Amino acid sequence: MNTTTQKIFKAPEFDVKHWVDANGNKTKQLKLSDFNGTFKVLYCFQSWCPGCHSVGLPNLQKMVTELKDNKKGTFLAIQTVFEGFHANTYENMLETQKKYDLKIPFGHDAGADDASRSNIMKNYQTGGTPWFIFIDQNENVVFADFH
Repeated sequence: MNTTTQKIFKAPEFDVKHWVDANGNKTKQLKLSDFNGTFKVLYCFQSWCPGCHSVGLPNLQKMVTELKDNKKGTFLAIQTVFEGFHANTYENMLETQKKYDLKIPFGHDAGADDASRSNIMKNYQTGGTPWFIFIDQNENVVFADFH
């Protein structure tokens, strides 16, 4: 089933409360507007997701490495917890960042206490993990798909 976004839509503001910087240190809550004028790649994962480790994170690692000197692009990884709450913790998110030596901001989106889907999943219409979202310089979601 092809779940690629068929229609461009305006990217909603991030609603992720817990962030770490490229070095794994707690940082302020990041906003979409913090990255104005850049092409943004959001990678949604869960630390217990086999596909995230076998395909998604290695692909993200390659992209980050190849484009590390490109100032027109921004990479962000967000753990979008929708199941396995006991395993997809903030601490395991940090371990994932270290394991893949990804020097990019990571967010932990456990969603609302009364919801089974993370805020990013709801706001960006994602369907699971691993999931890539591409946001252009004009804040339009131009790609969103399971990979």
